[in-house]
Amino acid sequence: MKTRNKLKILNDPIYGFITIPNELIFDLIEHKYFQRLRRISQMGLSYLVYPGAHHTRFHHALGCMHLMQKAVRVLRFKGVTISDNEEKALYAAILLHDIGHGPFSHAMEHSIVNEINHESISLMFMEEINQEFNGSLTLAIQIFKGEYHRNFLHQLISSQLDMDRLDYLKRDSFYTGVAEGNINSERLITMLTVVNDELVIEEKGIYSVEKFLLARRLMYWQVYLHKTSLVAESLLIRVLKRAKELVDNGKDLPASAALSFFLKHKISEGDFTTEVLETFSRLDDYDIVSAMKEWMNCDDFVLSKLSTMLINRDLLKIKIKKKPFDSSKKEKQIEKFTSKYKISEDEARYFIFEGTISNQAYHQNKQNINILFKSKKIVDIVKATDEYNLEALSKPVTKYFMCSPKYKH
Repeated sequence: MKTRNKLKILNDPIYGFITIPNELIFDLIEHKYFQRLRRISQMGLSYLVYPGAHHTRFHHALGCMHLMQKAVRVLRFKGVTISDNEEKALYAAILLHDIGHGPFSHAMEHSIVNEINHESISLMFMEEINQEFNGSLTLAIQIFKGEYHRNFLHQLISSQLDMDRLDYLKRDSFYTGVAEGNINSERLITMLTVVNDELVIEEKGIYSVEKFLLARRLMYWQVYLHKTSLVAESLLIRVLKRAKELVDNGKDLPASAALSFFLKHKISEGDFTTEVLETFSRLDDYDIVSAMKEWMNCDDFVLSKLSTMLINRDLLKIKIKKKPFDSSKKEKQIEKFTSKYKISEDEARYFIFEGTISNQAYHQNKQNINILFKSKKIVDIVKATDEYNLEALSKPVTKYFMCSPKYKH
């Protein structure tokens, strides 16, 4: 039997050629759970604002793995020992770090499943694949969970300056065309080193870190928390909430088998059996879009109107302020809407609602980004820099928003 060449090269629009480092990674990429990520958009509904933002979690995972290869090379060059097994485990862990994302990424954590985040689902997928692969992911899972004795390996996967952030900022900035997010991930990785089992950045990398944190703040306000994306995501959460409500009341809604399962059952973390995980793995963006196309013709006013808004991109209007809204305004809007469409107040609240968003580019005291000075002193980036803005970046900024229907005059 002819053996397959598993050491392939992929072409990425951002980094150029990405090499698959070993056979395990090749087999993981080939796995159906990983291939599903081709059908999950990296930025949810942001393409309604930035038409180019159609890249997927699949692109992102490969990009992270590519950056991890660079990080391992740099650290070894600086005398940090990383065994072959640790290296293999790092690549597998970073490749699979987002495998648990549901359709449209974050919107699902509030509607399809209850009180369970994508990290927990990622871990379940990893454990499931680990059984199939005869335990070859055991070390990767330990590192992913932060249970391995060498902490810096976990920091490369999950910290405030990890390969995940270094890839998504650069990638999302590329695909949206928002140049402010374009960070120099190569230089940041080149400045990495390890002291006392912790990742640190050499002193000469200080400006690259400043630029990275600033880029993160700008990308949040300009892209991730863009008001139109915010409305679209809020509507998507409400579409699924309404669909669930109708199904609970005995209504039969057209949907794929996988989506129907999650509409009919209340699934929390404890309910995730192997069968449920398998059903979840069949869910992707396409299930949701095709369901909404059907639901546009549903006889329920709320579901049909919300679905139509999203499919035709005729969204609610949104106002964002630094102070909370006067609630009497919202009640007036609700009154107007109920009388116009002859619906109940509860139904009107699907179209008129408020919420908050907050942005904090840097969390002090949470796996800090530390700078290593030539004097061997290690200092947190906020204290190490002469950039006053960084102090401000580590404080959360909260804004308030209110969504309501547009009235055609």
